[in-house]
Amino acid sequence: MDSMGDVLLAGPAVRAVAHGAGRVVLLAGPRGADAAALLPGVDRVVTWCAPWIDPEPPPVEPDDVARLVRVLADTGADRAVVLTSFHQSPLPLALLLRMAGIPWTGAVSDDYPGSLLDLRHRVAPGVPEHERALSLVEAAGFPLPGGDSGRPAVRRPLPDTRRLTGPDGYVAVHVGADAPARELPEALATDTVAALTARGDRVVVTGAAHDEVRAKAVAAGTGTSVAGRTSTAELADVLDRAAVLISGNTGPAHLAAAVGTPVVSLFSPVVPASAWAPQGVPVRVLGDQSAPCAGSRARVCPVPGHPCLTSVTTDDVLAAVDTLLDEEER
Repeated sequence: MDSMGDVLLAGPAVRAVAHGAGRVVLLAGPRGADAAALLPGVDRVVTWCAPWIDPEPPPVEPDDVARLVRVLADTGADRAVVLTSFHQSPLPLALLLRMAGIPWTGAVSDDYPGSLLDLRHRVAPGVPEHERALSLVEAAGFPLPGGDSGRPAVRRPLPDTRRLTGPDGYVAVHVGADAPARELPEALATDTVAALTARGDRVVVTGAAHDEVRAKAVAAGTGTSVAGRTSTAELADVLDRAAVLISGNTGPAHLAAAVGTPVVSLFSPVVPASAWAPQGVPVRVLGDQSAPCAGSRARVCPVPGHPCLTSVTTDDVLAAVDTLLDEEER
């Protein structure tokens, strides 16, 4: 019910369920619905904005909630698994699933669920998010099939975006994030693009439509900005064709991992990297993970100057890029 990264990290668990189920309906929030449509194993996506999940929550409207309950009932589902992040409660949705008449529901829940859950699963803190979800669905009777790596992945083929980017093998730099505290600092991004292009690397800058002006400034006439020009599936292809991605702690970092591209992750420790760093590909995490904001879940940095990320230098980023590229060549 959350954003792109949350949905992509749930992907391995969705594949496990799909292996053992006749049909999979995925209920997603509007920030993650496009990513949900890219997940292997999903037959249908239902989109609804959960007032207890979305960072800009809508008011609770009884008629809207009643419509969702009817849609859930009409799916004909006989089992439901609620996949949440470590800091979210599954119980509001579990209540709606009960009201929809779905006879069995499982979720990770530290809170007492009363009669809302048939499976109350527990997971230790700090477990990588995709493993957390996998442990739940396995407890629900849906193990991964043999040969499945358990890594995040997307459906293929992806739309060809070379008309936007040119040939494969560039360095991708992503600007923006759902939460300002988790963004790649603009000054660092701009200096990094300039340093990369000065040494002969091609750079493609990505971002959402509302980041278009900032992305063009970061590209600074030397890189190519495709911000605001790609769908989620097209962004996946842009990242697939990149040699490496430089990004803050945001959904496109997980999208890059899902297509197999290494990631230099400028990771603000407002959430733990142990749980939320990109999974399944080579990753270099940069940023002070013991900064005062650590574990705060703040959306806007509470520490003046944002030192956890502004302490990272352009040389640090270039060294991380080179390490990942060297590993890929070997």
